[in-house]
Amino acid sequence: MRIVIFVLLLSALVTVSHAAELSPSVEREIAMLLDALGTSDCRFYRNGSWHSASDAQAHLTRKYEYLRKKKLIGSSEDFIADGGTKSSRSGEPYHVQCGRDTSLPSSEWLSAVLHRLRSSPSAESSGK
Repeated sequence: MRIVIFVLLLSALVTVSHAAELSPSVEREIAMLLDALGTSDCRFYRNGSWHSASDAQAHLTRKYEYLRKKKLIGSSEDFIADGGTKSSRSGEPYHVQCGRDTSLPSSEWLSAVLHRLRSSPSAESSGK
C-alpha cells in the first residue's frame, strides 16, 4: 500500500512540475536555442524534406508556443524532448545537418547547443 501511495504522489509531483509557468531563465534558454538554430548554416529535416534554418526556427517556435501555452514543458530539456525531437504529426525524428557534416538527430544537436550555452562565460554572468 505504501508503494502505491508513493507512486501516486510521485506522479502528481511530475504532473505539477510540467504544469508550472516557465521561469525567465528557461524562456531565455529556449529563445537562445531557437535563435542558434535560425542563424546557423544548418538544414533541418522534417516529414521527408529538408528545410532552411530560418524555416526550422519558425516551425520549432510554433511548437514551443503551443507547448508553453498548454503548460506541457518546464525546462529546456522538456522543450527539446517534447518539441524538438520528432514530428508530432508523423512521428518521424527531426535531423540537423550543418555544412557537409553528417546529419544528427535534432535532439543531439539541440542538446549540444544547450550545453554550450550553459557553459559559456556569458551564461555565468547572466545568473545561470
